[in-house]
Amino acid sequence: MLTAFAVLAAVAEEEEASPSVLIPAIPDLLWGTIAFALILIVMIWKGVPRINAALDARTDAIEGGIKRADEAQAEANAARDKYQAQLTEVRVEAGKIREEAREDAKQIRAELVEQAQADAARIVANAQVQIEAERAAALASLRTEVGTLALDLASGVIGESLTDDKKAAGIVDRFLVDLAASEKAKAGQ
Repeated sequence: MLTAFAVLAAVAEEEEASPSVLIPAIPDLLWGTIAFALILIVMIWKGVPRINAALDARTDAIEGGIKRADEAQAEANAARDKYQAQLTEVRVEAGKIREEAREDAKQIRAELVEQAQADAARIVANAQVQIEAERAAALASLRTEVGTLALDLASGVIGESLTDDKKAAGIVDRFLVDLAASEKAKAGQ
């Protein structure tokens, strides 16, 4: 420190001889220091609390923003999880609905097949009844015509008229029985 004072003293002596631009004079240094101290005190008293308040407000705003962002992220994650759960439920329910629809389709198909088979059986039964009725009608018509032809033929062969219905019916019936027996005999051989 002595060397620093020695340097300052030497500088002061030189200063008296020629003023230095870098080192101020003692009264200027004293008044400059007092003014600096006053400005520093005013700044510490008035400026620093305002700066600290602004910094604290900024810190609170940043921390609040981070907190709000974290809350928003948590809400978004909760909403995403809820959505995923609902999506899973919907997919499971859709699968159940598809399975129910398949089962219903199988049941409807089985009912339709059963109904179609019943309708086909009914149509076949009706057709058989109709065929049997037409066969009976054709047989009756054929019997009448064959009987008439047989009577006409027999009348021509015998030479007398067969007008008695009982007699004619008996002859026709016998002829048809003989005809049926001969056809059975041919079929059996």
